[in-house]
Amino acid sequence: MISRHIAIALGIACWLGIVVSAQGPGAAPAAPTSDQVFKNIQVLKGIPIDQFMDAMGMFSSSLGYDCSSCHSQDIHYDRAAFATTTPLITRARQMIAMMNGLNEANFGGRPRVTCFTCHRGNPSPEDIPSLALQYADVVDDPNAQGLVRVRSVTPDQVFAKYIQALGGAQKLAGVTSFVARGTYGGFNTGGADLPIEIDAKAPNLRMQIVRAPDADNIKTYDGRKAWVAEGWRPLPLMELTGGNLEGARIEALTSFPATIKDAFTGWQVGSATIDDKPVQVLQGRTGGQPVNFYFDDTGLLVRSVRWNRTPVGTVPTQIDYADYRDVAGVKMPFKIVITWTDGQNTIALNQVQPNVAIDAAKFAAPKPFVSK
Repeated sequence: MISRHIAIALGIACWLGIVVSAQGPGAAPAAPTSDQVFKNIQVLKGIPIDQFMDAMGMFSSSLGYDCSSCHSQDIHYDRAAFATTTPLITRARQMIAMMNGLNEANFGGRPRVTCFTCHRGNPSPEDIPSLALQYADVVDDPNAQGLVRVRSVTPDQVFAKYIQALGGAQKLAGVTSFVARGTYGGFNTGGADLPIEIDAKAPNLRMQIVRAPDADNIKTYDGRKAWVAEGWRPLPLMELTGGNLEGARIEALTSFPATIKDAFTGWQVGSATIDDKPVQVLQGRTGGQPVNFYFDDTGLLVRSVRWNRTPVGTVPTQIDYADYRDVAGVKMPFKIVITWTDGQNTIALNQVQPNVAIDAAKFAAPKPFVSK
C-alpha cells in the first residue's frame, strides 16, 4: 500500500502538473492570484499562488488525502477535470465556510480552528474518546510554536556555543562565499537523486539549481526577494511570499550562521526533545510568524522550523541539518532534509568550495522555466 506521505506528494504533484500545463512555458513573470491561474475557484480567491498551494498542503496533511481523493477521477487522463466540481469539493467549500464562521463568532476572526483541529490526519473526525490515547504516554511535539521556556540560559549563551561549535567567529568571518555540489531527491523528483548546485554569498544571498532531465530548476534569493523557476511549481516563474519568502531567507542565513542572531528579534530560549535527545530551542521573530532554531548538546544547529499562514490555517516547514564536515575550518552541514505538508526532499552535498568569486547576477530573478 502506498504510504500517506507519498500519496500526499503525488496529489500535490498532480496539482502542479495541471497548472504548469495551463500557463505554458512562455508565460510572463507576473504575479497572478489563485483565481486567475486555477479554474472554478470559488472560496480561496485573490491569494498568492504559493499560499494557495500551501492551503492544498493543509488539506492533505489534515485529512491524509491526495488530490485524487477529492477531485474527479478523470484527472488521471484529463487535467482539465481538476475544475470539475465533485461532492467532496462542494463539501470542502462548506467546511471552509463553517471553519471561518467558528473563528469569526468565537475568536474574533483569528484562525484558532483549522482543518487539523478536528481531522488530525483522519478523513472522518472521531467523536468518541479513545482510552488508548487518553492513557498513552504524553509525547511533546518539538515543532510546537509554544516554547517550554528555559530561563537559566540566555539567547546570547546559546549563540556563543553555536558559533564556537562551528569553528569560532574568526573562522566564520573568513568564509564569505561558497559553491556546493551534491544531489537533490524527493517527491518532486520521483524519488530520483538529481545533481544540485548551490551558490551562496555573505551575508544572505543564495541560488540553487537542480539539474533535472527536462530542464534546470532554479531557486534564488537576492537578500530581499525570492523566486522559483521549477517544473514542479504552479507557474514557470513564481515569486515567493509570506512564510515561503521567509523560508528562502532562512536557507540563505543558515549558510552564514553569524548573521542569524541579528536577523531576528525577541529571542526566547526553550527546550525540546528530538529523537530522544534533548535540544535547546531559540525562537525569534521578524514581525510575522516565529522561527525556531534547535541546537544539540554540542551546540550545532540540527533543525529549524518556520510557519506560513494560509486562509485555512498555518502550515509548518521543517529543515533538518546533519553530517557536519570541516570546510576551511568551519563546520557545515552536508545533509539537509526539508519536510513540509507537500512532501520531503533531501540535499546531500559531496563537495563545498569556500571563497569562490560569484557573480551577483546569479541571485537575481531567473528566467521562467521552459521544459526541453
